[in-house]
Amino acid sequence: MTDIEIQKVTAHIGARVLGVDISKPLDDITAAALRSALNEHKALVFDDVDLDDEGQQAFARHFGDLTTAHPTVAAVDGAPNVLPVDSERGRANHWHTDVTFVLNPPQASTLRSITVPPYGGETLIANSAAAYRDLPEPLRAFADTLWAEHTNDYDYAVPDESIDEEQAAQRAQFTSITFRTAHPVVRVHPLTGERGLFIGGFAQRILGLSVGESRKILDLLQAYVTRPENVLRWRWSPNQLVLFDNRITQHYAIDNYDGQPRRLHRVTVAGDVPVGVEGEESRSIEGDASHYTPVAG
Repeated sequence: MTDIEIQKVTAHIGARVLGVDISKPLDDITAAALRSALNEHKALVFDDVDLDDEGQQAFARHFGDLTTAHPTVAAVDGAPNVLPVDSERGRANHWHTDVTFVLNPPQASTLRSITVPPYGGETLIANSAAAYRDLPEPLRAFADTLWAEHTNDYDYAVPDESIDEEQAAQRAQFTSITFRTAHPVVRVHPLTGERGLFIGGFAQRILGLSVGESRKILDLLQAYVTRPENVLRWRWSPNQLVLFDNRITQHYAIDNYDGQPRRLHRVTVAGDVPVGVEGEESRSIEGDASHYTPVAG
């Protein structure tokens, strides 16, 4: 085992990891140390990584079985577990947790820088456990009781009439299979027991409430997630990898680089079915994602 050094980046989220070569197989002690650091800091940054797609997948497998690239979006050619996060294929400039519209979203995501613009293009990552702790006690108790429907057929901020044919085709592909899943608004992390707000852009409606009522409540809770104190703003450099806990974070790719090329590769680790504060598991309403992900034990 190498001497791992963990350097906090902000008070509430993020740490830089030094002293480990993630291009090589990790022994059990090192893998456990990284998992512990991930539990604590929610997002880990590795600099100067010497990885290709195969190496990124091998690293991610230390944390569990892999998902395929995405339930509906095409993978990198020849690498079915790798999703190209490419500015030419669309921009994820909304707050979200990866693939929460399926029954068991990924537990962890890795992003590796391939093409970095000369300025802009940062990724914001927010700690939803810190957001939950920030809630006033009456609002926290209320959130504990709520469930939300997540769907990939979500209410886009960009209206249909303002998108071009290519963007329309990308949207059609993303929604080619409709998924709808009911998740607890407050999710209990299976490893740490922490409670976190499990919402984000795919959460469209609070069960039992109207769309308008749901939007007000979701916006109120989301404002705690995205408080600057709870957010890591990561400026990418070449050959970096960021690992984040998808069960207890949200993220946002900032579209502030003037249309210049930006490309990351994403590999995600299969997750468990979310559980609320009363021990009730999420339930699928529509869409079978078994082709995309196994359920983590």
